[in-house]
Amino acid sequence: MSRTQPMLPSRGVKVLVLWPFTLAWRLATLITNIIGIILALVFGLVLMGIGILLSSTIVGAVVGIPVGVLGLLLLVRALY
Repeated sequence: MSRTQPMLPSRGVKVLVLWPFTLAWRLATLITNIIGIILALVFGLVLMGIGILLSSTIVGAVVGIPVGVLGLLLLVRALY
């Protein structure tokens, strides 16, 4: 019998798919380091609020969802 290897994506594909998340996490880390933990918590909450407000309209959802996610990442990064 011949053994077949599983069809797993290559390392380059994984890096390409995860690149936006890595970039967002590094941006959150940079902002946290620059403005401090307490201000990052407040800034993250404000960005999440702005993202929710923008997402209440269909057109604003294009910008509101990424802004809200960035706020969430800032909040998580400031806590951990």
